[in-house]
Amino acid sequence: MCGLSAFVSSRPDAGPPDAATAAAFAAALETMRHRGPDDTRIEYGDGYAFGFNRLAIIDREHSVQPLRYAGRWTVVFNGEIYNYRELRADLIREHGAAFTTDGDSEVLAAAFHYWGEAALSRLRGMFAFVAYDHRTGTVHAARDAFGIKPLYVLETSDGLFLASERKALDPFAASPGGALDTDALAHYLTFQYVPDPLTLHRHIRRLAPGHRLVWTPGGGVREHRWFKPSLRPLRVQPEAAYQAIQDALTASVGKHLHAEVPVGAFLSSGVDSSAIVALAARTAPDLHAFTAGFAEHGYSEIEVAQDTADQLGVRLTPTVVTDDDVLAALPRIVQLLDDPVADPSLIPLYFLCRTAARHVTVVLSGEGSDELFGGYTIYREPMSLAGVDRLPAGMKRGLRHLAEVLPEGVKGRSFLERGTTPIEQRYYGNARIFDPEEKARLLRHTAQPHTAITAHLYAETADVDDVASMQYVDLHTWLPGDILAKADRMSMAHSLELRVPFLDQQVYAAAAGLPTELKLPAGTRTTKHALREAMRGIVPESVRANRKLGFPTPTRLWLRGPIGDWVDWLLATSQAGHLLDLGYARDLLAEHRRGEADRSRKVWTVAMFCLWHAIHVERSIAVTEPAGLIGAAGSAGPSTTR
Repeated sequence: MCGLSAFVSSRPDAGPPDAATAAAFAAALETMRHRGPDDTRIEYGDGYAFGFNRLAIIDREHSVQPLRYAGRWTVVFNGEIYNYRELRADLIREHGAAFTTDGDSEVLAAAFHYWGEAALSRLRGMFAFVAYDHRTGTVHAARDAFGIKPLYVLETSDGLFLASERKALDPFAASPGGALDTDALAHYLTFQYVPDPLTLHRHIRRLAPGHRLVWTPGGGVREHRWFKPSLRPLRVQPEAAYQAIQDALTASVGKHLHAEVPVGAFLSSGVDSSAIVALAARTAPDLHAFTAGFAEHGYSEIEVAQDTADQLGVRLTPTVVTDDDVLAALPRIVQLLDDPVADPSLIPLYFLCRTAARHVTVVLSGEGSDELFGGYTIYREPMSLAGVDRLPAGMKRGLRHLAEVLPEGVKGRSFLERGTTPIEQRYYGNARIFDPEEKARLLRHTAQPHTAITAHLYAETADVDDVASMQYVDLHTWLPGDILAKADRMSMAHSLELRVPFLDQQVYAAAAGLPTELKLPAGTRTTKHALREAMRGIVPESVRANRKLGFPTPTRLWLRGPIGDWVDWLLATSQAGHLLDLGYARDLLAEHRRGEADRSRKVWTVAMFCLWHAIHVERSIAVTEPAGLIGAAGSAGPSTTR
């Protein structure tokens, strides 16, 4: 779990970077030092520069990067390959591969050397890597199947730049007349995050999950999809499905525990984290778990998590987040994100990671379970609307017209609107902040519709039921854009490796064919039914049967207190008024503070963009890293080779 940076010149005859370029590259790499404080190295050569900040987890004394392999490749790799020992044995048996280290980085390099693109589907883990072929001058890069690890890409006339975080590419991106991508901004206001492959910088893009790229000087970037997660409901025997889930998750947790440093786990009130903690504790009885909550009533899972920890016999360390903590940390959180993510659960996660990093170097967490096993309550919506959906088209048009003339707030209006709206227009993710009409009022420019992001996903799932389509949309948008982005940034902010056992090839295979009735049984409010059944006898019954809160955040209450005062000041002083109607946003905040309506999600989304704009564009808010965090465990500066 580290931070990588790479540059390859577009000029085949280019020599080593000059002093100014080398200094700029080193400074950019330093902006990601939090990702890997244990070691920093840079390799400069003819027409290239590769840099790496390492958080040492496996083969800590060796396996340094950038890594040279077979006299042909320079490789930088961020992530973990959990089956690297098996792959190493295969490479020795099949190709007589030689190794000088005992870690997964060299195994990944050898796998790509001998197997090429076919290696990607054999990797069990999370990864983003860049491999430079000195023989052909070709750059190869890839990102894991679900987008657990990030990889940013910038192509200029000078060459190709890649990095784990966008901030390391910003200095090399020309910005004549401003480079803010207004389409990306429009999508952010809809989804509460910027969806892949976009960023708010129009010249910098993310390599999408499950994609690889190939670049040659003069040939440009060519991207290929090597994996596409797909959920296709099949006829299965329930008990066999439950056992397959249990077996796959047990094996995955066992793989994810492998490390040469202390490993802990996050624990909330839900079945996801409880399952991971329960299974991990079987192998690691001294497992240390962590949870977080707020002082506000109804916004803490600490008591439930403590009860679960007691039943499982694991140690739990809680973290209580105060309003003062929030105000102090928000600029740092937004700066770390590169692009704003308006998910307020970022805040408890930031403090949760800070606490965990004081005790362990690796944590297991439950991301991905809801998308794979049907864990969101909104997935039940197609069932509740089935009666309306089956009506003749003419009758649905009449009901739609009736809904339009009913006053806002009248009971039944929302039901009729949703029931008469096709799924591809009605559902565009878990957040759904500003609808098209609200967005048209807020934005100063024409907005690209959300269907630009989701239409092809619905086209790819035209042959499955609406629930599977919704999961598919979330797997390709919400999961990498929000859930995994915040997990990576908030953990890496504290040099903490976060691992996600649910996003494992075998666990995915056990979930991919589940029929809807085994995820969301009719006549109940249960979600993730198959997972809950698979965990019967493993997690406490009090958790298995209950709905989780998921580190809830009191945003609604915050905006009516001192944090709301600060948000009002932020909106009033922001220089983003040429992009957004901030008067409209302040009106929404005023309505919320008067108690007339809950506008918290909308106001928070605008506020986080304005904070981002103040930090990255206006430079009116300066952010400093916490004292003592960076360099505490690492060297004073980078080592370089030429």
